[in-house]
Amino acid sequence: MADNVSVEEFLATAVDAAKKAGEIIRKGFYQTKHVEHKGQVDLVTETDKACEDLVFNHLKQHYPSHKFIGEETTAAYGTSELTDEPTWIVDPLDGTTNFVHGFPFVCVSISLTLGKVPTVGVVYNPIMDELFTGILGKGAFLNGSPIRVSSQTELVKSLLATEAGTKRDTPTVDATTNRINNLLFKVRSVRMSGSCALNLCGIACGRLDLFYELGYGGPWDVAAGVLIVKEAGGLVYDPFGKDFDITVPQVAASNPFLKDAFLEALQH
Repeated sequence: MADNVSVEEFLATAVDAAKKAGEIIRKGFYQTKHVEHKGQVDLVTETDKACEDLVFNHLKQHYPSHKFIGEETTAAYGTSELTDEPTWIVDPLDGTTNFVHGFPFVCVSISLTLGKVPTVGVVYNPIMDELFTGILGKGAFLNGSPIRVSSQTELVKSLLATEAGTKRDTPTVDATTNRINNLLFKVRSVRMSGSCALNLCGIACGRLDLFYELGYGGPWDVAAGVLIVKEAGGLVYDPFGKDFDITVPQVAASNPFLKDAFLEALQH
C-alpha cells in the first residue's frame, strides 16, 4: 500500500490532470462538436479522446509503473481488467450527450485503485467549476470544503436521480420506465441529469437523496464517485441487494437512513 504522503500526492496529480482535461472540455463545450456514434444514442467526440490521452499521459509521466483503465482507448493502454496493482480508472468525459447538446452536466472522472479498492477520487465539472475530491479514510470535498450526504429519512421527501441508459430496445425501455413509474409514487421527484459520476457526487453533497443506475458503461463511470459518496458518509450498494461490485454495471447510492426503504422500493 502507498503511504499517506503518496496518497495526498496521488490526489494532487489527479487534480492537475482533471483540471487540464477540464480546460479542453470547457473550450470544446462552446464550439461546434464533431460527433461519432458508438451505438444508437451513445456518442463519442474528439474531446473524449483528447482528454483521455492528456490524462493518461499526465499520470504516466508521474507513475510509469501503474496500470490504466479508460473508457475510450483501454486497448491502446494495455489493460481492461482490474487487478490488485495500482490502477488509474478514467472517464475522460462523462456526460458526452450533455456535452454535445451544451447542457452543463459534464465532467472528467479519475480514480486510483489500490488492491481493487478506490483510494483516490476526483470528479471535475469544468463548466460549473466544481471539483469533487475524496481520499480513502480522509473525507470528501467540493472545491476544498467538506461535504456530507443529506440527512433525509423519508423516501416521500427524497429527490431521486437515475438514467434512461443507452439501449432503446422495447423490453429495456419498458423495464426502465416501469421502474420509474413505480418509484414516482414513493419519492418526491426524479432527475435524469446525464452523468453517472455527477449523480454520485450529488448524493455525496446532499443535492440528491437517492440514485440508481443499471447498465452504465463500466467502472470508469463509478470508481471515483463511489469513493466520494462513502467518504461523505453515504452508502453505495447493489440495487438488487447483492454485494456491490465495481465491475458489474449496476449501482445504487443514498444516505444510510434511506437504504432499506430504497432497496425495498427498487425490488417492487
